Amino acid sequence: MMEPYSAKHKISVPVSDDAASIRRVPKADSAGTAISSDRSTSHIHAAAKLIIVGASTGGTEALREFLIPMPADAPAILVTQHMPVAFTHSFADRLNSLCKMTVSEAVHNERVLPGHVYIAPGHSHMLIRHSGSGYFIELNQSAPVNHHRPSVEVLFHSAAQCVGADAVGVMLTGMGRDGAAAMLEMREAGAYNFTQDEASCVVYGMPRAAVEMGASHESVPVREMAQRVLARVMNGGTKNRL
Repeated sequence: MMEPYSAKHKISVPVSDDAASIRRVPKADSAGTAISSDRSTSHIHAAAKLIIVGASTGGTEALREFLIPMPADAPAILVTQHMPVAFTHSFADRLNSLCKMTVSEAVHNERVLPGHVYIAPGHSHMLIRHSGSGYFIELNQSAPVNHHRPSVEVLFHSAAQCVGADAVGVMLTGMGRDGAAAMLEMREAGAYNFTQDEASCVVYGMPRAAVEMGASHESVPVREMAQRVLARVMNGGTKNRL
């Protein structure tokens, strides 16, 4: 049975002011020119979307395949990958060395910016908080949900509540059902959702659960996921239909 996330059990992770205000340094292009993370002319940025991703077994390779094709100025991507605390930082660093986007382990209270990928740390759930004109990351160490912390369910639930139709959900390979119910919440809130297809999954558990619940709009091979998600971001608008 799916264990619901309850905000009343939230325990914020204590962080210093310096940690909460870390400024991400844009990567440089091949000519050595810094790539701005706030280009107002980008067609991708104009869509004001957030890409919300969940993954488990087999997800490290699936995420690599999904993230490497993403352009440096793609919308912000928030990722919950089931992974022990000792490995999330090095995993983020490895992806950062391979990707055009800036990839990092998420920090409590940091602002969500285009061109960045945020990996949930292995010790905390990751949520999205809206404040003023922007989104911020919130980390908490409340009880595991669906036996996981970080849990995909928690991230997707917060996306449904805070982002709504400006979210694009992606469920990659993984065992179990974590995130499926909240992905349906995202769809009902207006988000457009993708699931990795069975043939390209290491374990077709989490995507299958999302499909069976009616949470997915499209099932896509992982090698095509980046292209399809970006096409949706740029051309799909904010009026998704169930």
